[in-house]
Amino acid sequence: MSSDQSIPRTAVALGITDPVESARAELKAALAAIEEKANVPRRLANATERRVAAARLFARRNPPQATAAVLGAAALVGLAVWGIVRAYTR
Repeated sequence: MSSDQSIPRTAVALGITDPVESARAELKAALAAIEEKANVPRRLANATERRVAAARLFARRNPPQATAAVLGAAALVGLAVWGIVRAYTR
């Protein structure tokens, strides 16, 4: 059953003739698919890693625009905090 080509965890290998072995492979693939779909922390971590990599690439290619984006985000956060504190103190 081993082959040189690797298949995804959520796929069932072709060529399984034994019904019990086939059922086990299908169950294993289904459980792996459920785990991938339901594992929100892992999905968030993967998405965060992709976004950080994209931001680093953007910063390397466009330093002035990246600086402007960071300053703009900091200004927005500052304004939001100021607005919340002002609303709270009144």
